[in-house]
Amino acid sequence: MPWRLTEDIDGFLARTGDFLRSRPALHTSQLTRLEKLRTHGEPGTLFGWLEDGEVSAIFYRRPSQRLVLTSVAPEQADALAAELAGRSLSGVTADDDSATAFAEAWQRRTDAVPVPGMRVRLHRLGTLSPPEPMPEGRAVDARDRAEIIRWCSEFATAVGQAPITDERSWAASNFADKQFTFWETDSPVAMAGSTPVLAGMVRVDPVYTPARSHGRGYAGAVTAAVSRAALAAGATDVVLYSDPANVTGNALYRRLGFVPIATFRGYDFR
Repeated sequence: MPWRLTEDIDGFLARTGDFLRSRPALHTSQLTRLEKLRTHGEPGTLFGWLEDGEVSAIFYRRPSQRLVLTSVAPEQADALAAELAGRSLSGVTADDDSATAFAEAWQRRTDAVPVPGMRVRLHRLGTLSPPEPMPEGRAVDARDRAEIIRWCSEFATAVGQAPITDERSWAASNFADKQFTFWETDSPVAMAGSTPVLAGMVRVDPVYTPARSHGRGYAGAVTAAVSRAALAAGATDVVLYSDPANVTGNALYRRLGFVPIATFRGYDFR
């Protein structure tokens, strides 16, 4: 079952859209990124899929970015490494087993050394359980663009990403297409973003409380507010990512009703 490659995103989505929409929670990152690529484009992006009667896996690789891969068996990862050998790859991101299988296959075929990078846990909302008692304040839809950019830049800096410095870096960021909600007391004390509804899925991303407001329940309140709004908008899958090492954050999400469903890993090739 050979991998099929293309740089035509419209043809790729026409063939693979049903597969991606069949598991919207697990495919949250692919759905949102591919929608952005469909509307904005990024020349040089390579797409691929496995098909034997029906599509069973996909990948895409943006220029100078890691290859993003859905779940595959080791032999399928090896076949993809063979297909892509000779091309430049900076790394891979996939679920734990698939990322490791591809990284090992890539090393066998290219001698590139895989270096473990990011690791995140994906959660899906079961039954929403808002905090009890709720902290003081209220949820407010964020409309001041400058304030949103300032908060997103502060969040990016806090998690080790490049800050948002101007409109151009904002447009190129992962924040630009999201809606944002603040939890406010006398002023904003926490923020949560959310993606548009795609295939019935909404991802809550990012969730940020500045250090000055930690420990008062604001993150739980704003996450619950955004999740409730997503359900009211018709979402059937509300998901979010967390750092597996963040014990406090993971405990909070469990209390709100989020259930872990997968862990994803990135490798850089050097």
